[in-house]
Order: sequence, then structure tokens, then C-alpha cells
Amino acid sequence: MIGVTTYVERARQGVWDVPAAYLQYEYVELVTRAGGVPVLLPPPGTGTTPAHEVLDRVDALVLAGGRDVDARRYGADPHETADPPATDRDEWEIVLTRVALDRGVPLLGICRGAQVLTVALGGTLVQHVPDLPEAGAHKHGPGEFASHTVRTVAGTRVAAALGDDVQVSCYHHQAVEQLPDGLRATAHAEDGVVEGVELDGTGFAVGVQWHPEQTLDDLRLMESLVQAAREQMDQRSREMV
Repeated sequence: MIGVTTYVERARQGVWDVPAAYLQYEYVELVTRAGGVPVLLPPPGTGTTPAHEVLDRVDALVLAGGRDVDARRYGADPHETADPPATDRDEWEIVLTRVALDRGVPLLGICRGAQVLTVALGGTLVQHVPDLPEAGAHKHGPGEFASHTVRTVAGTRVAAALGDDVQVSCYHHQAVEQLPDGLRATAHAEDGVVEGVELDGTGFAVGVQWHPEQTLDDLRLMESLVQAAREQMDQRSREMV
């Protein structure tokens, strides 16, 4: 059971125009094709179930892509290009992340999710990648993904899953800046921008700046998460015997 965080956005269907838990269906397909069962985890609102109770019921966590993390979460003023903050989602995902890491729940952050992982541990973000010297294209126009090669760091989980380099689909204007203690860079774009992060230790806590759900013919990264969840389940079963 793979928990996947979602947006809360207004949605229209027929006569209805209401707040809805919303997630691009490619995430559902990616989890399902990789052998997991997706469970959607929107920000729960008032009268909520605590994060630890939610994580009791899933075997891994995916932090999905979405709006920019509010810069005030890491002590900065928002850049003029920043998205309007989704404060409920920021709070929910940061709490989920910290509880998941504390419990050793396997975790994969995708795009925004890699940034949430960084911020939850005390790191900071580059708020507008085009401001960096020699920065390449990490997205094109609205809704138009960029494609480039990412070089992985040997000995990391990302390298084990994907090899030395991989062609990826990106859509981001923010990225990791200062890495917090315990989190290391595991992949870089050709312009030097951090494209992957990973928590030190034996657990599975990985963030990637690109969008693996856009290339459903390559399941390797999500399969790595699902396999980590299975291995942890097997370990728990052995300990109970």
C-alpha cells in the first residue's frame, strides 16, 4: 500500500464546483504498474487523523509534485515568481515526512516532494533556478516539460536503480540549495543543479527533482520504492515469529 499525497483544488463536474482531492492520474498508473496499490493522502483539514495513524496503514510514502513550498518554511521571503502558497499541504507533507523518517517508512519525493524532504530536515531551496549562472532549462513554457540528462552519484540508491545517467522529464523552477545534515545529493543535471537527494543510512528516503510519472515505460525508481516496502514488511513478519 503506497500512500501518495495530493493537491486540494477546486474542481468542476456537471453542476458541482467544489474543493476536491486532486492528483494527476499518471501517479496512480506509476504506482500500480510498479506493483503497488496507491492510496491518496490529501491534507486532512480540521478534526484530522494524525500523521502517525495514517502511516500505520501504508507501507511507503510518495510526496507528489505540486506548488512551490512556501519559502517562509525555511526562513526566506518568497521570490516574486513563487506560486501562491498551499499552506495546508506544506504542513501536512512536512509532518508526514518527519514521521515517516522517524519510523523508517520508505519514502520517495517527486519534484516538490524532493524539496519538501529537504525543507522538512532543515535545508533551503533555490527559489528561481533561472537566476543561477549557467542554468539550463528545467522547464519550458506553461505545462511544457524539459528533457535533459541527469548524472547519478555512484553508490547511491538512485544510481543502483537507474545506472550512471538517465534522461528525465523536468518541470521546476526551484531546487535544492543548502542540504541539511544527513541528506546528500545523489544526482545532478549537466548545469550542476541538484536533481536527486537521499538520506544517509540503510533506509529508503529518496527525492528526485524530475517526474518519473511522465515516463511510464521506465518503472525502475518506483519499483525500488515498492521493493523497499516489501523488504520492510518481510522484516517485520520475521520479527513477529
